[in-house]
Amino acid sequence: QVQLVESGGGRVQAGGSLRLSCAVSGSIFSMYVVGWFRQAPGKEREAVAAISQSGLTTDYSDSVKGRFTISRDNAKATVYLQMNSLKPEDTADYYCAAKLYGVTMDGHSFGSWGQGTQVTVSS
Repeated sequence: QVQLVESGGGRVQAGGSLRLSCAVSGSIFSMYVVGWFRQAPGKEREAVAAISQSGLTTDYSDSVKGRFTISRDNAKATVYLQMNSLKPEDTADYYCAAKLYGVTMDGHSFGSWGQGTQVTVSS
């Protein structure tokens, strides 16, 4: 069973940047597709981005495309989400998740989840 721990959340003003980290342990990190998801208060969970095992394939939701960048360092067993040009509507709890197959952003296909890190963007 793989374990995931998110970090890097915080409070930032609109237009600012944050970098989230997802540290993965408990298995061979390079075997896993990793995704980032978010959930705002009172809203359903939303997929944000996903990255393949090699890092060569990525996918983004339309709401973050061009502003967020997902990347991974297999040597450090960590996936990053660089968030630029943040907007108040990006405010949410952010979660990373892992699975073995398919660079898709269907949350139901991810079997392992972290506890989340909170991001607040003020206007």
